[in-house]
Amino acid sequence: MPVTAPMVLPVRSRDSAVDGLALPQHQHVPNGDGAGIGLRLHIVIVGGGIGGLSAAYCLGRAGHRITVLERASDITDVGAGIQVGPNLSRLLIRWGLGEQLEKLATRPQAIALLRYSNGERVGWTKWGSAMEDDHGAPYYHVHRADLLELLHTLAAPHMTLRLNSKVVSVDPHAPRVTLEGGDIIEGDLIIGADGIKSIVRETVVGASKPPIHTGDSAYRSVISTAGMLADPELKELADRGEMISWMGPGATLFEIALHSLYLRITYKIAKHIIGYCMRGKTEYNLVLVHPDNNPNEYYIAEGSVAQMREDFVGWEPRVQKLLKLVQKTYVLPLLYREPLGKWVHAEGKVILLGDACHPTLPSRAQGSAMAVEDAAVLGSLLSRLSQHSQLDTLLRAYQNIRYSRTRETQLAAFANHHIFHLEDGPAQQARDESMRLGMATELARESGEDFGDADGNANVWADRKKSQRQFSYDAEAEAGRWWVANKSSFNK
Repeated sequence: MPVTAPMVLPVRSRDSAVDGLALPQHQHVPNGDGAGIGLRLHIVIVGGGIGGLSAAYCLGRAGHRITVLERASDITDVGAGIQVGPNLSRLLIRWGLGEQLEKLATRPQAIALLRYSNGERVGWTKWGSAMEDDHGAPYYHVHRADLLELLHTLAAPHMTLRLNSKVVSVDPHAPRVTLEGGDIIEGDLIIGADGIKSIVRETVVGASKPPIHTGDSAYRSVISTAGMLADPELKELADRGEMISWMGPGATLFEIALHSLYLRITYKIAKHIIGYCMRGKTEYNLVLVHPDNNPNEYYIAEGSVAQMREDFVGWEPRVQKLLKLVQKTYVLPLLYREPLGKWVHAEGKVILLGDACHPTLPSRAQGSAMAVEDAAVLGSLLSRLSQHSQLDTLLRAYQNIRYSRTRETQLAAFANHHIFHLEDGPAQQARDESMRLGMATELARESGEDFGDADGNANVWADRKKSQRQFSYDAEAEAGRWWVANKSSFNK
């Protein structure tokens, strides 16, 4: 039987309109922001999740030709909620999604931190209108599938999407990718937005160790608030519109070396629960973190509702009532990698984005925001491209702009994971006392009294300086500042 060579696909996509003109690959086009003339690349994005779709939109609107390769058969997500902080919502609103977000999302009015056993409130920070007052954009809770659909609709005019397209190898020299089945996709630039087990990551940094399993997994469930409204105690949870974090103890030893900080942290793996409303308070999202050290599991799978309920026996009565309303749950292992110092391949034709280079634990609710911020910075920088010789400089600038920001967020999320998981005892008592002081500060602020500050509070959301750094950040403005500082030398 003759050997058939793999088919090379040039991907003749629908050309995106730029200033009303349909343009072929590599034609010079206006970049859309008044910065000069752009060079049109064919960019291949591996991964059609939140980061990949955001990159497709940001790069497509800049005039580049985009092909997105998604291994799944559809752009969808297992039902779960996602938190959209002001640093993310300001970008989505700027991109024209504000009206849709208001219809689909819910604005949490506060975060409340409770003891697992009796529901005692030990921490509280106002959100709601305070988020816009302090950071210039709202805080939303949204169903992850809704956000994916919004981004898909936004990116669709700017990309060719190929589903059922699993990438099995990457050639960083051409550059090109090979799909399962043998098809080859060539481009000018390849972006790995393919998650924590990224195959593109291995091309950029070489063979690496598997992700670190934290020893925890998260049950993810969504319930209708109709059942909650029939119970006065649960109705109050829905009506108050707060995000609730129940913090609980545990007893399993876990140790991880953060070599980038020359630091070793040892702590007790424990449990905590996050609950909040979404979809106009018609649904309630539950995330239940629990010990589950199965190093062979990397992806979400359906879990046992009975086991979930058993794992949280002894928690306060409202938790027991909520768990009785759960009909289905999924289990997501919580994996971690240390901050990665290399996002760009040596030849400057393959780069990483989102969880492929900075996977972030969910305890700061910033993983998706970091991926979208990456996309925003990359799209802004590559809108300035006028010749191929500039590409390497812009890609290095992308990493330089983003590295310290994502590293700080990764480490903050890891630290918060630890704060939620203190075994009952002196350390837990000190944490709770710190949170109570932060709550007193917040309540004093609400009443117009002299409230001081809560710097270094165990409730990270009570620390206004940390919140300012996290939530007031504007990714596109950061890219713009880099351009202003460097454009004179860049164009020589």
